[in-house]
Amino acid sequence: MFEIPIRMERVLHRLKELAHCSAGKRGVTRLSFTSEFRQAGLLVRRWMKEAGMMVRVDALGNIIGHYPHHRRGGPAFLIGSHLDSVMEGGAFDGTLGVVAALEVVQALFESGVQTALPLEVVVFCDEEGARFHTTLLGSRAMAGTLLGEDLNARDARGITLADALREFGLDPLAFRSAKRDPEQIAGYMELHIEQGPILENEHLPCGVVSGIAGAVRGRFQVEGLAGHAGTVPMDARRDALVGAAEIILAVEEAARKSPSTVATVGNLQVFPGSSNVIPGRVEGTLDVRSLDDEERRRVFRQICQRAEGIAENGSLSFCCEVVLDTPAVQCSPRLMAAAAEAITHHGYPPLFIPSGAGHDALAMADLTEVGMIFVRCRGGVSHHPEEYVEPEDIEIGVSVFLEAVLRAMDSHPKASSTGQTEEAEVP
Repeated sequence: MFEIPIRMERVLHRLKELAHCSAGKRGVTRLSFTSEFRQAGLLVRRWMKEAGMMVRVDALGNIIGHYPHHRRGGPAFLIGSHLDSVMEGGAFDGTLGVVAALEVVQALFESGVQTALPLEVVVFCDEEGARFHTTLLGSRAMAGTLLGEDLNARDARGITLADALREFGLDPLAFRSAKRDPEQIAGYMELHIEQGPILENEHLPCGVVSGIAGAVRGRFQVEGLAGHAGTVPMDARRDALVGAAEIILAVEEAARKSPSTVATVGNLQVFPGSSNVIPGRVEGTLDVRSLDDEERRRVFRQICQRAEGIAENGSLSFCCEVVLDTPAVQCSPRLMAAAAEAITHHGYPPLFIPSGAGHDALAMADLTEVGMIFVRCRGGVSHHPEEYVEPEDIEIGVSVFLEAVLRAMDSHPKASSTGQTEEAEVP
């Protein structure tokens, strides 16, 4: 395999530059289609051009850089990650994958390498769903699974996705043009921080993702009766928040009884929300995940049934609307093998890890085969300002990723018959 050097000072500088594209002073807040998001996108587009790529932006704001130096035509192999963040998140989630993909292409360009297939960097506009509360917008658009009704999703200020796209200079009615032809795509591979403790516990810098858990999300409502906090006797109350508290404990209990499943109530809103008024209504979110789709849906149903019983016992009502049901995805054996071989070549045993977090690869699996490599993060902490990856692990991860990408392209059935990435003169 052709040895191609990466430049770590460039990688670290770009991570720092993107971290500065943030609202607020704590952590990184870079929601989709904001001024901070635009600033980060301009940096990425400039870096793509420096790496010899031809750059375009699709109808949903995904940034795509095409590396033209390949030996023949054929389907393009895609690498990349997302540019958006959660509120007060870290500097590596998504961003490391973007910078790693840029470094892969720039290292190839500077080394004068022609690849076995066309290579593209894709930088997705909204993976987290932190602004519009619906995830994987950019990758779903590229895979052709984004729906027209998704344009009606609203942020906290009531701005719809369609309005945000218009304000960003895009035509929301053209979103279907972001869909790619699966015949023209040879696969998708992503480098991402693990967001968990497994690699750290195993003392390994990186690992191979075996699959991505499916998720079912719901919005629930517990309805009771508001009343004066000082005059309604305890045994006469229909306190919606008390009912919601019992339901949260039931969620915890159900997930603990299913080893393959995790469940979370991540948001609650209490109405009317006054200190001297008994809560009359509570609205919340429920997130249940597992690599086993059947078990995940069973646990979700069990939670809802238990919640209905709790509500009935407290003279309350409970309802839950499913807003997302995404099946689990198994990563491509071919791409997993490419990643495992690259890790082995760098002197580490390949550890196969399931991902409990969702990633753009989850949506891209509807378009093409997908693969992922995880990089160790300190303490498994993510979605938090203290999210951190050691420079040594970044260097190993990006080097492994570069080799895995080359192996994945060389092993594709439509790759050049030589089966070897070649050095060539690149202008």
